[in-house]
Order: sequence, then C-alpha cells, then structure tokens
Amino acid sequence: MIDVNKLLDLLTYQKDDPILFNSAFFFYFFAIFLLFYLAVGRSKEGRVWVFTVFSLYFFYKACGYYVGLVILSAIVDFNLSRWIYNTENNTRRKGLLALSIVLNLGLLFYFKYTDFFIGMINDMQLGKIQPLHLLLPIGISFYTFENLSYTIDVYRKEFPPVNNFMDYLFFLSFFPKLMMGPIVRAADFIPQIAKPYELNSEDIGKGLYLIMAGLFKKVVISDFINQNFVQYIFDDPSKHTGLECLLGVYGYAMIIYCDFSGYSDMALGIARWTGFKIPPNFDSPYQSSNITEFWRRWHISLSSWLRDYLYIPLGGNRKGKVRQYINLGLTMLIGGFWHGASWNFIFWGGLHGTALAIDKVRIDWLKKKGGGVGGLGGGLLKFFGVLFTFHFVCFCWVFFKAATFHDSWALLHQVFYDFQPGVWLELYNGYTAVFWVMLLGFVLHFLPRKSEDLTEGMLAKMPVVASVVVMVIFIWLLVQVKSSQPMMPIYLQF
Repeated sequence: MIDVNKLLDLLTYQKDDPILFNSAFFFYFFAIFLLFYLAVGRSKEGRVWVFTVFSLYFFYKACGYYVGLVILSAIVDFNLSRWIYNTENNTRRKGLLALSIVLNLGLLFYFKYTDFFIGMINDMQLGKIQPLHLLLPIGISFYTFENLSYTIDVYRKEFPPVNNFMDYLFFLSFFPKLMMGPIVRAADFIPQIAKPYELNSEDIGKGLYLIMAGLFKKVVISDFINQNFVQYIFDDPSKHTGLECLLGVYGYAMIIYCDFSGYSDMALGIARWTGFKIPPNFDSPYQSSNITEFWRRWHISLSSWLRDYLYIPLGGNRKGKVRQYINLGLTMLIGGFWHGASWNFIFWGGLHGTALAIDKVRIDWLKKKGGGVGGLGGGLLKFFGVLFTFHFVCFCWVFFKAATFHDSWALLHQVFYDFQPGVWLELYNGYTAVFWVMLLGFVLHFLPRKSEDLTEGMLAKMPVVASVVVMVIFIWLLVQVKSSQPMMPIYLQF
C-alpha cells in the first residue's frame, strides 16, 4: 500500500533536501519529463508548456515558493522590454531600462546582501539592526543576470523582444541551467524555441557524454575529495601541517572545477537531448598559461557577461591604459561580490582584477617587442606560465573557500611556516584513495581535446538502445561509489 505521507514528502519542497542533478529523485523527474516532452515533440506550444511546467516544478522542489520570483521576474522584464523597444523617446527608454536594472538588482541585493550591509552598519557602530537571516533563493544570481542581459540587448536594439510571454518564461525558467547556470543569453536561446525538435546521432552522443562526464566529475571526483579530505582541512587549517593544507588547496581547485563544470556539463547534455544548444561554460581552465586566458576558459558565461555588460560600458580599453586597468579591477571586484556577501569574495575578485591588469601590461609589452618566443623557449615559457597561473589561481581559491580572513591567513601561515614535508608517507597512507582520485582528476583535465571528441564519436555511433544500456550501467556504477548523502553543489550558494 502506498504511504501517502511519504509520497507527499517526496513530491513537495523539503528545505534540507532540494532537488539535485545527482539525486535519485531527479532521475525519476527527468524520465517522466522526457515521456511528456517526447509526446508533444511535434508541437512548439506543447514543448514550451511541458518544459515550462516541469521547470517551475523543478524550481519549486529546489527552493519552495521562491518559484514565484522567477514568474514575477519574467512578467516584469517581458513587459518592460516591449515598452523599451516600442518607445521612441530616448529619455523614456533610458528610464525604463533604469527601472529594469533597479528592480532586478534590487531583488538580488535584498536577498543576497541585506544582512551583509546590516553587519557592516553594526560593526561600524552606526546602529544596532537585527539581521534578517534571509534565505537566498536558488539561482537568483543567474536568472537576474539573464533578465538584465535581455533588457539591455533589447534597449541596444541588438535583439527584438519576444511576443509570446510563455516563450520568455520558458527561457528564464529552463530547468537545466536554472540553479547554477550557465548564464544563457536570450539571443542565443529564444530563436531555438521555434525550431522543430529533431535529434541526430551527434546530439544523442554529445548529450550522453556530457551527462556522464558531468556526473562523474561531480559524484566520483568532487564529492569524494571534498567529503574525505578537503573539508577537514578548511574546517580548521591551524590543526594541519603546511603540506596537508597545500594538498587541501590543490584538492579544492579540483573540487570547485569538477563540481561546477560537472553541473554545467549536465545542463548542456540535458539541453542537447531536448533540442537546445547552450554555449559551454568551461574549457579546461587549468591549462591556461596566463590569467587572461584563464578567464576566457573559466565560468565563460559569467566572464563574458561581465565583459559585455560591465567592463565595456565602463569604457573597456577605449579611454587609455590607466582607465583600462581601473575598469578591469572594478569589474573583477564586482564579479567577486556577485559570488557572495563576504569580504573574502571581494578580496578574491580584487586579486584577480589586479592580476588581469598586470597581465595586460605584459601583453602590451610583448606586442611592442614584436610577439612571443617560439620553439623550445616558447614551449618552456608556456609550461612555466601554466604552472604559475595554476598556483596563483590556487592562492586565490584559499580566500574563496575559507569561511573567514582569519582562516585564509591561518592556512597560508601553515604552508609557509609549518610545512613539515616529513609527514608525506603517513599522509599518503591515510588518504591513499583521495590522492589517486585527485591525480585522476588532473590527468583527465589535461587530456587533449581529441580524447573527448573520440569518446563523443563512439557514443554517437551506438544505436539508441545501446546508449540507454550504457547510461543505465553508468548510473548503477555511480550509485555504488557515491556518498550516501548527496553533497550540495558549491555554486548553489551563489
């Protein structure tokens, strides 16, 4: 007999158990969604309605009644964009755009930064305000930026507004990218809605590869390293030797990449299976030989958004070198603040902004000199460039991950003043599996692109039945090694 209470608990929002791509409930959700979606596959309106309803339910399962914020945001920006587009008076158009920016950022600031500024006021003894302890709606940072890019593009007349509200709600609520991105531009997504739903072997193979790769990164690599080693280090760095702390930082570098890029891969794969192509969000970022290249490869949708809607409007590189460096610094400071209401994130953004400005000086110097070094010398420079860039990024991750500045400096203090390399063998014996999984993660990360293309090609050549069998076997194997409790994705908090 069916236990109604358990069924209701399963189907309704549970604060401590939100829906995740790597949770058992999601596989049932996705299977049922696919059945309905395939049933209406020939109807554009049917696909939009099925996808939107399932997306809103997905969001409800992720953060409860905050699903209303997505609907409200869609209503506001759908109408404001149309008014902007149809208004010829420039002053009124600017006013409507300003209203859209204020409403979107106001909503984001209220939920994400109110307690941060209350804390600042209290710390400076300018008042005694009780913090609101607001629950951050999942995905608000991502769909806020999507709303802003849409209205700004319409204002610039780069993209005409949609005429059908359901199309816009579908775009904004699209569940594969709703919780953790990528940040998708309306101009890239909305034109695909009207296209017939057709899948070829490449779509099936690519989607299957991305979903399996994403699950492997998240469940096998990220969760395992985090749960069995890194979280102990960052809980209290002062209790660990410098060698342990350094390995913990290397581990976190792999964790945050596999966690976030894993979810992005799954989003791209699910979208591909449903007839949509979303631009990639990561491109082997730790292979970068300088910090400028790193930001072309890391969280591509955010870095390109900041470039197009913040850095360039600030003046970009059009107002002299000094102004360019200031613009880079401001852009990255704001990018750091976007990640969360914490001085650690702001400092992290400031470090990257400073590094980008210095790298621009290097690039300009090389241009004046007539280019880089070729041959063996160029290869060595690239190798050491990758090594330096990776360690600079890892240094910055310390501030990104640590709960406080005190913890950040405590970890760095251990690395520089209490390294104790002699504990290596004892450490290896205690965390053998963790270190091998870390090594596996880095080896896979540095494999050439050809290996990925080869795997995708093999999967694309398989018949549909074989693809289903491979997916089922892969999920069964995943269940055998995954932790009993799904670990929350890192970027869920942003």
